[in-house]
Amino acid sequence: MKEANMSLPVSVGALLQAEPREDAAFRDDGLCVVGIFGKSNTQPGPMKESLINAMVDKHVFSLFDGAEDDDDATDSHIQALYNQENRVLYLLLSSVSDSRQLLRACRSLSAGVSHSDAHDFWKGLDRQHCLHLLYMFSVCHVLLLVHPSQTFDVTYDRLFRALDALRQKVLPLIRAAIKDCPVSKEWKLNCRPCPPRLLFVFQMNASLKVSTNGSESGGNPDKPKKHSPRRRLQHALEDQIYRIFRKSRVLTNQSSNCLFTVPANQAFVYVVPAADKDPVSTLLGQLRSNCILSEQEIPAPVTGPRRYQQMRRSARQPSCSGDLIGSMGGSQLVDCSLKEFLWQHVELVLTKKGFDDSVGRNPQPSHFELPTYNKWVQVASKLFQVLITNTDEELAELAAKVQGQVKVLDGFLDADTKFSENRCQKALPLAHSAYQSNLPHNYTTTVHKNQLAQALQVYSQHARGVAFQRYALQLHEDCYKFWSNGHQLCEERSLTDQHCVHKFHLLPQPGEKPDLDHNPPVMNHNSRGRSTSSCNCGRKQAPREDPFDIQAANYDFYQMLEEKCCGKLERIEFPVFQPSTPDPAPASNQTQRLPSEASADAERLKEPSTAQSHTPGDTSLSLALSLGQSTDSLGPYGDGDGSESQVPPKRLSLVDRQPSTVEYLPGMMHSSSPKGLLPKFSSWSLLKLGPAKSYNCHTGLEQPGFLPGSSFLLAWDLVIRSRSEEDTGLTEPLDGGPSSWPAPNKSLVGKRGTTGGLGRSRRRDDAARVFVGFEYEDSRGRRFISCGPDKIVKALGPGGAKDPATRVLNTDMPLYVPSPSQGRGLKPHFAQLARLFIVVPDAPLEITLNPQVQPGPPPCPVFYMEQSEVVLPPDGFWVLRFPYSYATDRGPCFPPKENQPLNNFKVLRGVLRASTANPPPP
Repeated sequence: MKEANMSLPVSVGALLQAEPREDAAFRDDGLCVVGIFGKSNTQPGPMKESLINAMVDKHVFSLFDGAEDDDDATDSHIQALYNQENRVLYLLLSSVSDSRQLLRACRSLSAGVSHSDAHDFWKGLDRQHCLHLLYMFSVCHVLLLVHPSQTFDVTYDRLFRALDALRQKVLPLIRAAIKDCPVSKEWKLNCRPCPPRLLFVFQMNASLKVSTNGSESGGNPDKPKKHSPRRRLQHALEDQIYRIFRKSRVLTNQSSNCLFTVPANQAFVYVVPAADKDPVSTLLGQLRSNCILSEQEIPAPVTGPRRYQQMRRSARQPSCSGDLIGSMGGSQLVDCSLKEFLWQHVELVLTKKGFDDSVGRNPQPSHFELPTYNKWVQVASKLFQVLITNTDEELAELAAKVQGQVKVLDGFLDADTKFSENRCQKALPLAHSAYQSNLPHNYTTTVHKNQLAQALQVYSQHARGVAFQRYALQLHEDCYKFWSNGHQLCEERSLTDQHCVHKFHLLPQPGEKPDLDHNPPVMNHNSRGRSTSSCNCGRKQAPREDPFDIQAANYDFYQMLEEKCCGKLERIEFPVFQPSTPDPAPASNQTQRLPSEASADAERLKEPSTAQSHTPGDTSLSLALSLGQSTDSLGPYGDGDGSESQVPPKRLSLVDRQPSTVEYLPGMMHSSSPKGLLPKFSSWSLLKLGPAKSYNCHTGLEQPGFLPGSSFLLAWDLVIRSRSEEDTGLTEPLDGGPSSWPAPNKSLVGKRGTTGGLGRSRRRDDAARVFVGFEYEDSRGRRFISCGPDKIVKALGPGGAKDPATRVLNTDMPLYVPSPSQGRGLKPHFAQLARLFIVVPDAPLEITLNPQVQPGPPPCPVFYMEQSEVVLPPDGFWVLRFPYSYATDRGPCFPPKENQPLNNFKVLRGVLRASTANPPPP
């Protein structure tokens, strides 16, 4: 009969979902629910399972194969064992407090998990354990707290206070969940059948084992003690637990307001004696117990009303399980067994007497209800869905609200986080002060990152614990908000590599006026840097702002001065973008040049030019011709051979002949820019200051800003060979090489009396003199002509410069040189190549202009004019203005830094090429 009425242990979820299989004889009887929870140590046999085996007089739970079970989950879970005959339902909670669950949780953690993530993992298990405990305190009549030692763990006080606070928070939600259940109003109001009574079971250590020789007086057998040592230990633990819970107000006078109660006149602490380490005595004790059990007369089964009274009497008798526990302790059974200890409380539930645990002057009776199995299952199912599983769609909203209230547990259970948060909150003001120390009103991203690093260093010196990372992120956000809230400096840098001094602002749109009251303000960039520059022709100087875009640097400033100075001078216009649509767009996703094209450009920098020389009268070249010849005009000066001029020109492609009228080239023309695209404006300027005689070699350039004696151009003497019948049509270079210079001590034959020695003779050995000058200008407007890569022209007398121009034409000229007049500061000042002056005589010469500038170390591209190879007409004083700044579609090419070598910033040799012009047809 007992075997038929004893079910196997199952999970409480499976028990609540299964159909009730109660016998008709027990259907209307009440049900007592006993919950068991607590901690376990590393001993082989689990203590809580062994206690249930002792209370039901059956080996239900296995004591030795628990570590090999199939359930490897680390979550808390509740197992249910229904003893239908005794009308008792046992609920066993297994959590991370048990050694087996703790071992599984440790195995589930990966090796690389951070300290914060590991802390969140453990606290998540603790919160889940609390929810399971709250469920058991809401559905049980009696609760058994099992502890593996004989000392009370005071952390339970904090746990029970946390559970009480959580219960008060979720009480309205639980009421809403069970409002339709067939239970009394008191149960619906208090959300539990009665205030559960909490009992404590402790395990005694072997060192405190009770003596078995019958002497309890400690050496004086004539004065025996009234109670055994174990009973005295139980009384001491009861007093200690009651005082602790009363001090912390876990227990109050009114039991209905408490999370649980303890009896005032009954024992609520039981100490399990320690197991004997002698296996022989243990086996003998078990054999003795079995013999006593076999000699007892087994009464015939009784049915009807007398069956319940007989079951009560058998429950009061010492059971074999109690003897087993006593024999495991290695002492005589002088005290009550665990089953007798528990059954005196269970009988109060089954007889519907309830618990009267209120104390004080006016104790209020607490509610009590003994439900049937079916009613209990209905209430327990609702609570299980709301508190634990959250799988019912109807109760999903309530379950979500319950999970939102779980954070109230953190203040009680998560002391590590609370300590860490307090430390981190105290460290934050110190870190903020470190960030804001010695800060300007507006500052850049670099300053922000440096100050943030110092703030984090101060923060790391004081902050500790699991909240370190969270408050470090908050420090990042706080510092960023402080920086972006009116302290962020504009990050745009000018073309001279100086940042804007304004705070973060927007640029005005075309036609829009600056608005300083707007948030963020609308204004133009300004680095507060000013310099002095000359106009295109060099005759007028004016201050200029530090430019932030290439158009303001290379076009707008010179256009403004052109209206006042050189607007009426003759010039050679360079091809620019001519739009065919009202809204042209810059070229995007430009295709990269093929490696063959790049290698071809590199070869053209080394090979001689094969282009035909232009006629002197061709002052304006067609766009198609200029683009077509740009592929063959990159050769250096003085390396050509007249025989190569017979090579037929390369056929121009359609892309070369037809530049785009829809997309324009952002930036400037350079060796890496795609073909067929032109910029919207030209960054170069080529002007004619007058005829060749307008330059006087004895006085030099009469323009402002030149250093004394440095305004003289360099003479470039060329030998002109007359055309004979056999070499008519050939173009010979006049580069000052060995073939063009006379023999030593042989004077040049020329026509005297002309200005500057420029003759108009057509004799075979006539000579022509071209004047060339590379002008440099610094930021203060000081100018000078260079006669070499590291030398300035210095004319001491009225005769002009004595240095020849071949040195500057046959070498790479630097784009930047140290200014001869340095300031007082430590930062060096550089002078930049600004202009190239060329005096072309009235002679049968073709002077071809082809400047190529590399404003940086490789892989910086080579910049050139929109029209490569321009033939300068004879009898002219020409000036080529170089760009103020160089930029591609990817960004500007900044001037050199202090630690950068200046030889990487250069103008490639071959700027000028001279050849004999063909005589005009008769």
